[in-house]
Amino acid sequence: MTEQAPLDAAALDQLFRTARSQNKWLDRPLPDSKLEELFDLLKMGPTSANCSPARFIFVRTAEGKANLKGALSGGNIEKTMTAPVTVIVAHDTKFYDQLPKLFPHADARSWFVSSEALAETTAFRNGTLQGAYLMLAARALGIDSGAMSGFDNAKVDELFLAGTGWKSNFLVNLGYGDPAGVFDRSPRFSFDEACRLA
Repeated sequence: MTEQAPLDAAALDQLFRTARSQNKWLDRPLPDSKLEELFDLLKMGPTSANCSPARFIFVRTAEGKANLKGALSGGNIEKTMTAPVTVIVAHDTKFYDQLPKLFPHADARSWFVSSEALAETTAFRNGTLQGAYLMLAARALGIDSGAMSGFDNAKVDELFLAGTGWKSNFLVNLGYGDPAGVFDRSPRFSFDEACRLA
C-alpha cells in the first residue's frame, strides 16, 4: 500500500470539528438507498477477527416509530419521533457462528463458544465500535446523527429483536439536522488532561 494522504481540513471539519449531535430535524426524508449506502461504508470499519457483531434495525415507518415511542425516556421522544430514521444499534450474542465465513483464516469460532464471558465482551465492544462507525459514515455521507441512551433496552429487545439472539445497545437518530436544535458546543479535555505518553 502507498502512504495515505491526510484528509483536508473540510473533511476533518465534517467528520469531527464542526459536526454536531442533532436534536431537531428538517422535514427531509432519508431514502432506503441511503441506508444501504451507509451500511456498505460502515461495515468496512475494523472489528476483532472481523467478527462484525453489530446488527442495525432502521426504524423509519410510522408503525415502527409508534412501537419505539413507548420504550423511550421522556426527553428523547420528540427528537426520535421527528427523525426520519432511528437506528437500533444491537449486537448478535451468537456472532461467532458467522466466523467461519467472516474469518476463514483460523478456527475463530472455537475461541468464543467455550467462554460466554469472552463472547459477551467481544460482542458488546465490537458492536459499540460499529455503532460509532455508523455515525462517522453518516457524517461522511452528509447525513446528520444523534446518538442516545435513555430508553428501555428490555422493551426494545422484546418489540424489535425477539427470537433473534440480538441485544440492543444504543439508538442513533439519522436525518438532516435543524441548526435551531443544536446546543452550544460543550467543552472538551486538552491533550494533557486526558492523555499520557508512556
